[in-house]
Amino acid sequence: MSSGRKRTKADVCEAFVARLSERGDVELDSSLLEGIRQHFDRLPTRYALDVNVDGLDVLSHKRLLDEARADPTTVSFAVRPVEIVGPRADGVSSPHELTRANSKKLGQLCRPAFGSSPNLQALALEVGERAEGHEAEASSGPGPREEHPVFYEITIASVDQPKLLSRLSEALGDLGLNIREAHAFNTNDSFSLDVFVVDQWQPQPGQNLEELLGQRLLQMPPPPPKGGAAQQQQAVAAGPAPALRLPADPPPNLSMLAGPRPDSPAVDDWEIDITQLHIEAKIASGAFSNLYKGTYCGQEVAVKILKDVHDDSSQYQEFLQEVAIMRKVRHKNVVQFIGACTRKPNLCIVFEYMSGGSVYDYIRREGPLKLSAILKLAADVARGMDYLHQRKIIHRDLKAANLLMDDNAIVKIADFGVARVIETTGHMTAETGTYRWMAPEVIEHKPYDEKADVFSFGIVLWELLTCKVPYADMTPLQAAVGVVQKGLRPGVPANCPPLLGELMEACWTGNPASRPSFRELTPRLQHLNAMALEEEKRQLEAKPASKQGLLSKLRGK
Repeated sequence: MSSGRKRTKADVCEAFVARLSERGDVELDSSLLEGIRQHFDRLPTRYALDVNVDGLDVLSHKRLLDEARADPTTVSFAVRPVEIVGPRADGVSSPHELTRANSKKLGQLCRPAFGSSPNLQALALEVGERAEGHEAEASSGPGPREEHPVFYEITIASVDQPKLLSRLSEALGDLGLNIREAHAFNTNDSFSLDVFVVDQWQPQPGQNLEELLGQRLLQMPPPPPKGGAAQQQQAVAAGPAPALRLPADPPPNLSMLAGPRPDSPAVDDWEIDITQLHIEAKIASGAFSNLYKGTYCGQEVAVKILKDVHDDSSQYQEFLQEVAIMRKVRHKNVVQFIGACTRKPNLCIVFEYMSGGSVYDYIRREGPLKLSAILKLAADVARGMDYLHQRKIIHRDLKAANLLMDDNAIVKIADFGVARVIETTGHMTAETGTYRWMAPEVIEHKPYDEKADVFSFGIVLWELLTCKVPYADMTPLQAAVGVVQKGLRPGVPANCPPLLGELMEACWTGNPASRPSFRELTPRLQHLNAMALEEEKRQLEAKPASKQGLLSKLRGK
């Protein structure tokens, strides 16, 4: 293979097959070879490039996924102790005294299936430093030696489902396990492979980690039935003719019902007349809904239409919550709610159409922005968030992708699918949002308040300055582990003015009480914007003078 060409999944697959052949202890028949190739093909390229192909980890992952496919109602998992290899001062990788001590108790230990991520490299370095410290203590004199921690690798395969990662993380946390590393992969046939490296397992006499984990995983919500969407479409197709013709592939079937169903909210003045709603084109697609451009009573609108949703599903409750919140808010920097249909199966929300698209797309399309443009966008967001917080509403998923722009480049906050009204205690505990933007107290399932949105806003400021995704070299869960355990932050960009850098760091500080409120942030951003505009104006005015001065010198005047 040419050194100038990037490795592909097929390259890694063939390299793994070659290693298996060299081992001589695995019978490579045509069925197994085909299964291995299908395994790599179904998983993302990131899996192939990161997985350890020197051992039998790939076969273990394949077996677990095959078990999950054979019975999609179950969760297949495996637990094993692993060896964390850290670099010594001389640059040589060594398992150190730590893993040698563990080997006496547990036998020969394997390396983790994934050992190249920044989190695990940092863990290896930490282990190495700790082990060298123990060696120094041991050589300095006699005395009882500290018991070294044992690291375990937990691999879980199951049908992919909403919030699976957070549920698995919660399950491990309930057992007292500390997640040090995490990898999550989705297959192209809707299954999930999640691999965790954990420590701090402190068993009571007679306890077995594998047995306890199995019992805890049985408590997780069952996966949604396979084929549910197809069955629902067939049932709807047998009823009245669809009222909405959606340019989707395949198009969901929505029918006009005579009146509200018993389990739907009562008709209100914001309940739309679905015969007046016309869909033109799909704008975007998400895990639980699709977004369309359309018209309602002649007005250009955006329509969020939910996908397959069951009466008792959390997605249906989040839909009702989003409607309840959006119909109460009206602000220049919040997307305007027009109406909704809460009568199944036509679950949709209609709001003003934002022709400028998302800020996420805008900053990538326009490239690095002027400082004044960044601060203007940030001030728009801060004003909208201040309004929401005054109304006791926490957004909980603030990021550039959830910020939309109108014709005049005014930014408006959107996507209230996971937003919540602050409870009377002033704190909440449910984990939700997007890991890369999530505050550490939310990741850890601790009580949190509106300051969690301020943390996310700090990450949004970093997005605006860099036009990049935070922690792009990590999986979302790896980033979450780093934020909580290592104090990981994206870092202030080199092109960031000091005053804005200080503001950004204040937003993402670990202590929520130390973060500024949006009521404080808004005037500070407006002041910085005024300063930036003045400086840009000064530089613009100085350019012609500078050019004239240079020309005068060249002319000898």
